[in-house]
Amino acid sequence: MAENNPFPGENNTGHFWDDNLRELNNPAPRWWMIGFWASILWWIGYGILFPMWPTLSGNTKGILGWSQIQEYDEGVAQVTDVRAPFEEQIAGMTAEAIMADPGLTQYTLASAKVLFGDYCSACHGSGGQGNPGFPVLADDDWLYGGTPAKLAETLQMGRKGAMTAHKDLLTEGEVDTLANWVVALNEGRKGSDEGWNLFNTKGCTACHGADADGAVVKGPNGEVVVTVGAANLTDGIWRFEPGGYESAKHTILYGVNQPGVEGTRDAVMPAFGQTGKLDEQEIKKLVVYVHQLGGGQ
Repeated sequence: MAENNPFPGENNTGHFWDDNLRELNNPAPRWWMIGFWASILWWIGYGILFPMWPTLSGNTKGILGWSQIQEYDEGVAQVTDVRAPFEEQIAGMTAEAIMADPGLTQYTLASAKVLFGDYCSACHGSGGQGNPGFPVLADDDWLYGGTPAKLAETLQMGRKGAMTAHKDLLTEGEVDTLANWVVALNEGRKGSDEGWNLFNTKGCTACHGADADGAVVKGPNGEVVVTVGAANLTDGIWRFEPGGYESAKHTILYGVNQPGVEGTRDAVMPAFGQTGKLDEQEIKKLVVYVHQLGGGQ
């Protein structure tokens, strides 16, 4: 091929394509070669200064003794030092006292946002909007009460509501009547007299209260004194989505948290305090955070 080189003296390799495309044999530019050898020297120097070379027991540590874990620990220590005065201050305060202090409230909300994301958002959504099948925390509707004390109790002890499955206790017609009655109440209507009669005679008032608003006992001003976590049937909020007639009928038939009943609703809140997943300080922060989401009482 070289004997028939149409470009003599060009210092090409003798390889041609499409008649005039050829491979040249010129040396790389000096600046490129300097950079190439400098990069090799830099790589060797890096391996001496920092952890890099594999060994039988792990890797070399580098003469600087640097490690990512060490840098991480130093960063955590810096953050902890900044937080320490605030953490010490809120340690001896109640959730109500923290919320009365705007500065501490802002610190607590920022600190608790991480806790909420780690422990609560999987069920209640990142903004407390509630994922399917789980309560909304960003409204003012509470099954067990939205006071700081009740929120702390919920986080500490957990919740596991219960509703009897009525599939073997009510006739098909009675279930239909009650489901339509619940829908009517949810839409702000009075509900049928037949529905109210079934509600009062089938034991529903024991949990949902005489007015079907979830309040078993009320105070002189109408405030809720005792609730067992039963849903308020008179508001526009459905505990189990999508709501409506079929949803109400399903709950009436199969109940909530009924062992051995196929189709029963699952509604369990973990006991974060009892299981040790959250300490007292973390629970207090989450109480403030949830209370501020949109409707704490």
